[in-house]
Amino acid sequence: MRPGLAPTRRRVIRKPSARLAPRERILAAARELFYRDGIRAVGVEAIAACAGTNKMTLYRHFSSKDALISAYLNRLSDESDAVWEEARRAEPGNPGAQLRWLLRRVSQFADESSGRGCALANAAVELAGRRHPACRIVEAQKRRTRERLVALCREAGFAHPRELADELFLLVEGARVSLQSVGPRGPGSRLCALAEALLDAAPKVNHKV
Repeated sequence: MRPGLAPTRRRVIRKPSARLAPRERILAAARELFYRDGIRAVGVEAIAACAGTNKMTLYRHFSSKDALISAYLNRLSDESDAVWEEARRAEPGNPGAQLRWLLRRVSQFADESSGRGCALANAAVELAGRRHPACRIVEAQKRRTRERLVALCREAGFAHPRELADELFLLVEGARVSLQSVGPRGPGSRLCALAEALLDAAPKVNHKV
């Protein structure tokens, strides 16, 4: 273990179902391995073996490892975007409740994770020095998340929606990073309570004349 890092739970690799199409098996295997071991550490041979296929089939569906990385990050980005639709369905017509639903949902990451934190953020760190084109996928997704937070805070009637959204955004990002440095029982475990406190203290727009 590297100095200063909390011990993490070794994630058991779940091999994709043989019933999936080859492309989906490869993507599922890449997702498991990239998240557990890191994008740079995992080779296409390991991904092909985990997917129950071979390199020839992998390259038939993805022209390069970089193309596979981009597909992996696009899938994560799509799933992140879909959570916003889930919030709207869960709390229709109630922006404030949608915001709290999202915060409760994202606070579950410590229980669902192996201790590696946010997969998109991890990828951005790993690939930043290489100026990898996939970094743009992460940046675009994080920007969309921030702007959606601003819009939802505004719809919920908060007086300073951009400032509140930035505080929530940084709180969530920081909590996910702390998972790697101090573990799931560290301050990241208090994410939902801290976010709720921010919302409770934030002033609302006064509509009185």
